[in-house]
Amino acid sequence: MRRPTPPRIYDPKGGRPPKHGGEFVFGDPASWGAEQAVTTTDTRLYGKATAQAWDRLHPRLTHRAAWLDHSGPLPIIEGTVIRLVVGKLPSGGVNKPVWLWWSRTGATGKDVDRCWQSFLRRFDLEHTFRLFKQTLGWTKPRLRSSEAADRWTWLVIAAHTQLRLARPLAVDLRRPWEKPAPPNKLTPARVRRGFRNLRAKTGSPAGAPKPSQPGPGRPPGSKNRRPATRHDVGRILATGKAYKRPAHHKVGTKPRRVTPAPT
Repeated sequence: MRRPTPPRIYDPKGGRPPKHGGEFVFGDPASWGAEQAVTTTDTRLYGKATAQAWDRLHPRLTHRAAWLDHSGPLPIIEGTVIRLVVGKLPSGGVNKPVWLWWSRTGATGKDVDRCWQSFLRRFDLEHTFRLFKQTLGWTKPRLRSSEAADRWTWLVIAAHTQLRLARPLAVDLRRPWEKPAPPNKLTPARVRRGFRNLRAKTGSPAGAPKPSQPGPGRPPGSKNRRPATRHDVGRILATGKAYKRPAHHKVGTKPRRVTPAPT
C-alpha cells in the first residue's frame, strides 16, 4: 500500500514528480505511522477487540490482471486500511491480526466498528446466500426482465422469513451426522424439512381453494407471436472487428438454400 501523493516541490534539477507517497508495509510497524481512528470493544466470543484505521491508502496498480487492457495512466483508488486484533479465538487457535480494506475515506470510529463487525458476519451471509440458491431456488428461474427478478427475490426473502419464524413449531428432523439443536435454534434448512407438518398446528385464514383446471395454452402448431428478445453477445474477433450474428440466426427466419441454375 502507498500513502497519498506528497505535494509537489520545485526541484531545480527537474525530473518527474512523484505519483505515490511512502510505503505502508503490513509486516513493518515502523511504516504505519499514526492512526486516524482507534476503537476498543468488549465481545463475548473474542474478548477485547481493538481496531486501528489508516486513512487514504491506495494500492500501486500495475498493467496486469484486470488492468492489462487499460489505456492511459492507471487510477489512484484511495481507501481505509483497518487492522483488527482480538484477545482470543473461540477455537483456541493462533491469534493473528486481520487486515481489512474499505473503499471509502474519512472513516470514523463508528464506521470502523461497522466494517469489522460486518466482516465477522460473513459466515452467516455466505450460508444465507447458499440457502437462497441451492434450497429455495433463487437462481433456478430464467426470468426475462429485471422487474420479474426483483419480485422473485422478494418471494424468496419472504419464504426465508417464514422459515425463521417457524423455528419454535418445527421438529428437528436431523441427519445422523448432525448434532441436536434446541427448537428455537434450528437453521432454516432444518425447519424446511418439517415445514410440511406445520399445517396441523397453524391455522389458515384463507378459504378452501376452488377446484380448477389449467388453461388450454397456445394451440399446437401456432406460432409464438411474442418471442423472447435476443441480445448480442458482443464478441470481438481476432481481426479486431465486432462479431455480427448471421441473418439466418435471427428469430423467425430460416436459412435459405440456393439452387444453382442449370448450365
